[in-house]
Amino acid sequence: MIREPQHPLRVFSGVQPTGRLHLGNYLGALTKFVALQDQHECVFCVVDLHAITVRQEKSMLAANTREIAAAFLAAGVDPKRAIIFVQSAVPAHAELAWILNCTAKMGWLERMTQFKDKAGKDKERASVGLFTYPVLQAADILAYKTTHVPIGEDQKQHLELSRDIAERFNREYDVPGFFPSPEPLTQGPGARIMSLKDGTIKMSKSDPSDLSRINLDDSPEQITKKIKKATTDPDGLPSTVEGLAGRAGASNLVGIYAALAGCSNAEVLAQFGGQGWGMFKPALAELAVAKLSPVATRFSRYQNDPAELDRVLADGAARAHAISAPILREVRDIVGFWKA
Repeated sequence: MIREPQHPLRVFSGVQPTGRLHLGNYLGALTKFVALQDQHECVFCVVDLHAITVRQEKSMLAANTREIAAAFLAAGVDPKRAIIFVQSAVPAHAELAWILNCTAKMGWLERMTQFKDKAGKDKERASVGLFTYPVLQAADILAYKTTHVPIGEDQKQHLELSRDIAERFNREYDVPGFFPSPEPLTQGPGARIMSLKDGTIKMSKSDPSDLSRINLDDSPEQITKKIKKATTDPDGLPSTVEGLAGRAGASNLVGIYAALAGCSNAEVLAQFGGQGWGMFKPALAELAVAKLSPVATRFSRYQNDPAELDRVLADGAARAHAISAPILREVRDIVGFWKA
């Protein structure tokens, strides 16, 4: 009986360098990264190869890459405990993606809802890279034999594809358990932060209204103004979580408070239930300023020190390569590629 290998517990996640980070990124990803680095071996990546599936300004790509690295550090990710690097600096990502492209099936990719959303009605004009993006995402994960991936609800389908690709590769090449089937990590605060102007859609840096989001580098005055103008409804805060049903704006603000305070929605409502927004919004703004201002200060400091960011990223790339290169060599042997 062939015994499948046991894989060391390893976490991988990536963030695209496509513009200003906001509260949703901070609560939905960065705070989780900080918590995970104390529990697991963590590999965190700035996924610039993913970014170019749509047109990027050459002059901005490197600057945006450093901005993401600065955000990692400002949020509290420790480069001595976690690996922070740039995707394109580690060759295993692109090479493994091609190999896995030859394992994945067209039908699998055609079912990806994010491609349909991003390509829109004119999918014939979308780049091939946008279509095969999920395979590169699988390569990102499997290049490190990742066992766990922190994801939001909108990424579950992509992780399931990564699992399908891993399992098919193992079967096709008769290497049971070579690639693990990565498990999702969905627990934790702030998994889904919504727009301040429309509580039914995610907070996004692409939203044309700056009032829809709190940027990581916003001033206290900007944060306070945006929360004051956030969309709610005529009713005050309910006393129970059940009272938030069907009230997207109210639910979003309560969820933001809970995530920033490190408590549950029920605990927020136990404190504020029955009060009006004129009482709750100033309390939320005060909490947001207290939590985000130190992050913004560190973020600015790191952004003003590109040499330090480059040092961290170069060290991270070397450490990431040290993990992924032996795995890729194994993959090449399994596939049967020529060896010099």
